[in-house]
Parts: sequence; C-alpha cells; structure tokens
Amino acid sequence: MDTTDTVFGDGAIHRQSLYGSSRENTYAGVLSFMRRKYTRDLAGVDLAITGVPLDIATTFRPGARLGPRAMRAASAQLGTLLPYPWGVNPFNDYAVVDYGDCWLDVHNPQTIRQTIVKHAQTILNAGSRMLTLGGDHYITYPLLVAHAQKYGRPLSLIHFDAHCDTWPDDQPDSLNHGTMFYKAVKEGLIDPLHSVQIGIRTWNDDFMKFNIVDAPSVHEHGTSAVLDKIRAVVGTRPAYLTFDVDCLDPAYAPGTGTPVPGGLSTAQALAIVRGLGSIDLVGADVVEVAPAYDHADITALAGAHIAADLVCLFRQCARQRGQ
Repeated sequence: MDTTDTVFGDGAIHRQSLYGSSRENTYAGVLSFMRRKYTRDLAGVDLAITGVPLDIATTFRPGARLGPRAMRAASAQLGTLLPYPWGVNPFNDYAVVDYGDCWLDVHNPQTIRQTIVKHAQTILNAGSRMLTLGGDHYITYPLLVAHAQKYGRPLSLIHFDAHCDTWPDDQPDSLNHGTMFYKAVKEGLIDPLHSVQIGIRTWNDDFMKFNIVDAPSVHEHGTSAVLDKIRAVVGTRPAYLTFDVDCLDPAYAPGTGTPVPGGLSTAQALAIVRGLGSIDLVGADVVEVAPAYDHADITALAGAHIAADLVCLFRQCARQRGQ
C-alpha cells in the first residue's frame, strides 16, 4: 500500500490511494472528514464516513442538518496530526474514505426512513463499516435497521445521551428523535438487556429495561466504572455506538437542539470512547451538532474529536478481528 505523503493540499480529491495522509493547510482546502478521499467507490474500503443532514425530526431547536458540514470543518486539524492518545496514523493501514452525504427529499418526509436505510445498505453490503455524522438522532433508527440486517439482530446499543429516547410511539411512519429506540426495541433491532445508555438526565416512566448509567453516576464513580459496566453488559456481542452531543454538558456542547445541564465533560466522554477497544463495534454515529447555537465551534470540535476517536476505535477492533 502507498502511504507516501506526496500530495500537497486538497488530498480529498487529489490523493489516489485510500491510505496515508496529505499535507494540508488546516485553514484551507476541500473539507472532507479528516481530509479523507472523497469517493463513492468502496472497493477495498474498511470504513466509510458519511453524513445524513436531517433535522425535521427534532422536538425543540432545529439546525442539526448542518452538523455534518460543521464536523468536517472542525476535523481539518485532525487530519494532519497523529491522534492523541493513539500515537499512530490510523490511515497508514486502515482504508477510510468520506462517502459524502445521503441525499434526502426532505419535502417528502415519508421517503426519509427508507432512503437512509438504502444509503446504509449500499455501504454495508460493499463490505465497509460505517461512521455516520448527523443530523438529528432519528437517523440512528434507519441506520440500525440496515446494521441489524447486515450483522444480525438484536444488536447491543452503546448510547451516549441526555435523553433515553424511548418514549412511546406506535406510529410506524412518524419522524421523532425521541422515540426511535422505543421502535428499535419493539422491532427487535436492539436488545435492551445487553445495551447501555450513558449520561441520561431526563426522566421516563419506562426505560424499557436498558442499563442506565446516568450522568450523576458518571460524575460520582468515574469513567473506569462506566467502562466496566459497558464491558459487562455488552460483552462480545455486535454493538452499535451512537453519540448524541447533548450527552455533554452545555458548557462543552451548547450547539445542540435539546441541551440539558449536568452532563458529561468532553474529557469524560473521550475517556469512555477510547476505552472501548474490546467491543465488537459494527457501526457508529455522532449526531445532534447544531452549529447555529454553537460558540467558537466548541460543539463541532467535540463532535469531530469523538468521531476521530471512533475511527481509531474501528481500526483497533479490526486488528482484534485479525483484519
């Protein structure tokens, strides 16, 4: 494989190899995620990063449709440095591309669910794993449909959020970013007994038997205890990870649609994500970045850093599978 750094600027469109990195001015150029090659050719691709710019399922402040763009811009500096604390360039031996965004006909909402399902199926059926940038949190539901078809149901869910998103909703065609895991449990896409929700700090009368590690528990017991809980609950089962940035306290992530005080710090969240190397990670997303409410891009930066660590985590999981 060619990992020689011979491309100066706009490597997202000029670099031929799937591997290696380019020399970029962090303040200029084509803004793919971490400056990865923009392509729809998935031959030989280990991980495809894609955006789903949707926010018509929000229940409070809209704006997450601009999240994928904001996280790509915030990732520019991450494509030129060795990621901390990993200390290796994941792209030297792990083929990662930016697949671009899922095109959505938002003026015909009844098409949204299946459009996202088909978009994910195209990537997964090509043999690539998938890291998705949202978009509001509803997108995780059709993504789970596609991942459960590929990897078997039910999946385990590792869910970072201020909200449990299991409020009742028996309308099959509804678009709501607070009810999709109710649907996912009812449809057998995920197993709540082997799933963990982290950072929760809103009430629901029925948490549907999910294992809850609420935000006060994270603050009191620390990130090591959270990781022990996740490993014990999920074990070696195929797991999908979804990270809603409102898991973070608004001090660290003001740019989101439904902020709730009392959340995790960025440091706590990164420590948990970085400690998940034993998990069989089959898919992941980072959602609910709404840059219109952001300050100095700190929410987009948090989302981009979480996503960059997920790239390294995907690579680590692949190495453990012998790939």
